[in-house]
Order: sequence, then structure tokens, then C-alpha cells
Amino acid sequence: GVTPGVETTTGPLGQGLANAVGMALAEKLLAAEFNREVQGKRLDIVNHFTWVFLGDGCLMEGISHEACSLAGTLRLSKLIAIYDDNGISIDGRVEGWFTDDTPKRFEAYGWNVLAKVNGHDTDAVDAAIRAALAQAQQADGRPTLICCQTVIGKGAPNKAGTHTVHGAALGAQEVAATRAALGWDAAPFEVPEDIAQAWNACERGAEFEAVWRERMEHYREAFPIQADEFERRIRGDLPAGWKTSLAEIFPTVAHNPDALATRKASRNALDALAPLLPELFGGSADLTGSNLTLFKGGVRAGRDQLGNHLSYGVREFGMAAMMNGMALHGGWLPYGGTFLTFSDYSRNAIRMAALMKLRVIHVFTHDSIGLGEDGPTHQSVEHVPSLRLIPNLDVWRPADGLETAVAWACAIERRDGPSALALSRQTLPSLHQQAAGEADIRRGGYVLAAVESPQAIILGTGSETHLAIQAQALLAVEGVRVNVVSMPCSSVFDRQDSAWKNAVLPQQIPAVAVEAAQPDFWHKYVGREGAVIGIATFGESAPATELYRYFGITAEHVAAAVRQCIGEGV
Repeated sequence: GVTPGVETTTGPLGQGLANAVGMALAEKLLAAEFNREVQGKRLDIVNHFTWVFLGDGCLMEGISHEACSLAGTLRLSKLIAIYDDNGISIDGRVEGWFTDDTPKRFEAYGWNVLAKVNGHDTDAVDAAIRAALAQAQQADGRPTLICCQTVIGKGAPNKAGTHTVHGAALGAQEVAATRAALGWDAAPFEVPEDIAQAWNACERGAEFEAVWRERMEHYREAFPIQADEFERRIRGDLPAGWKTSLAEIFPTVAHNPDALATRKASRNALDALAPLLPELFGGSADLTGSNLTLFKGGVRAGRDQLGNHLSYGVREFGMAAMMNGMALHGGWLPYGGTFLTFSDYSRNAIRMAALMKLRVIHVFTHDSIGLGEDGPTHQSVEHVPSLRLIPNLDVWRPADGLETAVAWACAIERRDGPSALALSRQTLPSLHQQAAGEADIRRGGYVLAAVESPQAIILGTGSETHLAIQAQALLAVEGVRVNVVSMPCSSVFDRQDSAWKNAVLPQQIPAVAVEAAQPDFWHKYVGREGAVIGIATFGESAPATELYRYFGITAEHVAAAVRQCIGEGV
């Protein structure tokens, strides 16, 4: 994902396997959409296998179950995994902690399994691969697991088959013994020319590419519109007229006076944006009706139904890693939904997306105590602040319909990293009656309601922004002049120039931030002289309005904090 020629960054075990499932799904969907037949002859411009190399540790990770179970259900027949079954992990032989019958496990998933292949016998491995390829071409083809029994460190006389070669160097003495045992007399880092040539695939690769390019030209002659669309999507470019379409959509959103939850505003935005983006591929981890990720006209994908929205089941981590795989493959812009509190399950895949600069979008609904009676297990307190700490992840917490639509547009347009949208369950008032604020919203933080010569600033985000507006009104009655700043995305705000940041948050003016979340994050903006109204404990089970009063997330508390900051008493 970072180094050219390396398909994905897979440091955490199991994620490469889940990435591969996403890649195989991307291939299957693109093939169904773009491949054609002309006069009985196939013009398949998408037709490749996805290969995975994995080990015991990968299969111990829970994400392997999530991803491989779904791969079997979806019959991703062009996915082939080669399992290096050496029975060793860092702590030693795995019998004490990994005794699964892996072939039966994968058969239960619906995979084709080729067991007990001698991984050191190239003819045996070749035969297994050919069998997997043949099986994949069948009408009822399934993904394949090739179980290769191997000896770790084979050839090292004293360390072969031990965990000491798993994560440490052999050492000079063992290297010398291994060279002698293998009859290897080439100098260190020298590869004999005949071996280098035997392994050099550049010429074969160039031939395959030339054949594909010729096929692509035939395809372009027969289907010029589809050819241009395919290449646009592989490049990751947005459709022509994207900006013009947005200019038509935003006023409609802004002029909607109805109060609504931002999760519903998100679906409204998707309804408007999805027809412009055939590459948009959505999904949810068994919460489609709550996350509202299925847009109008969306088609649920399945084993025999090639749609644009996938029910991932209760597989948050697997979903996030599969979306990474789809983004790495190209041709798709994946997004997926779950409750914000379950983002912890997805977190490491989100981190990998940020590291690899992938364009994926996470839709996290029910983002605070505002979800109500489900209680502290489902009420996010620390999740938004902790997600904001992941480098290169843009976390949007919009306050109303227009901010939500702009957040979606910015996430779609961003090509150098993932985005997360934290959305409310509860209804929120509309704060924008015109679309003129779109440009300001795109800057991540802006003055939502300004006064002359402000004495203080109230900084709000998401579902608490309207409380900042209410507090401003309370203080105005007392003659206290306050600006209200909305900050839907702090990382985008931080990327603005100093002039913008100083205009929005002048350092000489005291500031109070309010968010129904762990408060520490906001001190970077309000400073030592400011105040943060937040929640430093877990939530409680009660109606949302009662919880906001119980935790002091109210306009009255915000106004009191402002008075204290400017020395007006409480």
C-alpha cells in the first residue's frame, strides 16, 4: 500500500487475508459490470485471481474467521490462499494454543480445501495450484485454501523447525552451517545469474500486459463509453461535472428547515450523491436500518446478486479490512457503517487505511449519550476523541444537514486518506438556512454565528453545536458578546493556514468547548484559561434529554462556563 509494487501493508496478522477478500470481491463486482461478449467472443478486461500467503498466526486472529466466513458465503472463487502450515509461532510450537482442524474449519466456511500438500515439493504445490484454478472455473466455484506443510527454517542444521528462526537472525555460525548444508557458495547478497533469470518475471509480465492492452483497445472500439468509465474509476477520478452537481445539491439541503438526526441527513446526502458515483459501494455490519447506509435505488449484494451495498453481518473488523482491500484494488469507493462504540472493533483496520492513505469512508452512527436507553455499553464517550488521534484520519462530526452533506463531499473527494463520519441518533435543528456556508464548512472549523467585538468564543461540534447557539442567546440577554464556532472536523481545520485559524479562534479571546464526549482533546483549542464541557465517565441508561441534563451538557452550563472564563461570575 505504501511501497510501489506492494499491494498492501499487512503488519498486523490476519489483515492481509481480509484485504484479499475485499480485493476478490472488488474483482468479481467489476468483472460483472464491465466484461462483455461480442459475437460470441469474450472481452474480459477484468479477469484476475487474488492470491494470499498466510501462516498459523494469521488464522489465529479473529479477523480471519470474519473475512473467510464471508468469502465462502459470497463464493469468491477467484480467491486462492496458500497456508504455510509450519506449526510454529513466536512463542514456540503451536500445539499448546492452536489445535484447530484448519481444513475442516474452511470446509465449513464453504471453501475448496486442498490439504496436506508438501510445501517443499514444487511439483506438489504446482499441482495444487492447477487444481485450485480449475475448480475456480466451475459454475459452483469456491475460494480455495491450499494447506502446505512446511518446516520453518528448512536447511538450517540446528534451528530448522524451531521458533528461534521465526523472528530472529540465524547468527553467523548458523548461517555458515546452513550454507554448507545447502552447498551454497555464492557471496553474501549475490544471486547467481541463472537463478536470477529463472525468477525474473519482468518479460512474462510485459507480455501479459501487452495482451491485456490489446484486449482493452478492442474493448474500447466496441464500448467506448464503458472503456472511459472503467479507466476513470481505476484512476480514482471523480465524474465530470461533479462540482456542478454539488452546487445544485447543497442549496436543496440547506433550505430544508426540518430538524433531523444527522444519520438521516447522511442518508439524504447519499440519496443525492450516489446517482453521481457508480463506484460507491456501501455496507453495514448488520445495522443497515440503524446506520441508514442503503441509499435510494441501492441494491443489496450477495452470492448471486451483484449490487452496491453489502450486508457484512456482525463483522466490524472484517468489514473495515475488506473495505481497505476494495480501495487498494481500485474501481470502488467503499463505505461501511456501524455504531460508533463498535469502532473499537474496526480500529486497527482504520489505522492501516490511514497509514496507507486509502480512500475509504466509515459511517459511525449513535455517536453519544444521545442514543439514550441502550446505556453505557453503546454510548460513545471516548471514541471520537480517540479516533481523532489517528494520524491522517479525518473525523467529521457534523451538526446538521448541510454540514453532513459537506462532510460526505469532502470524504468522497479526499484521495490521500480515510474519513469517518460520527452521526447522531437524535434529532437536531437545522443551523444553516443557505448554502453559502459550504466553503467555510469545508475548512473544518469556522465562525457559525458572529458578533461585534466578542468577549468569548463557544466552540461546538456535532450534536452539541446547537447548544452553543442557545448559550450565545442566553448570554446576549445579559449583554455578553460571544462568537459561536462550529468545528465539524478538527484535522481539516488544523490543515488551514494561520490566518484562517487565528481569525476563527483568536488566541487572545477566551474559549469554551462543548462536546458530549471525553473532554481532554479540546484543551488544545481552548488553552489553560478556557473550559471544556464534556463527559469524563461512562454513560447511563435513560432518555437522551435526561442524560444531557444529568451530565451537564446544556446551554445553561455552557453559559456559566463562559461567564467564569471572562470573570463575570457564575
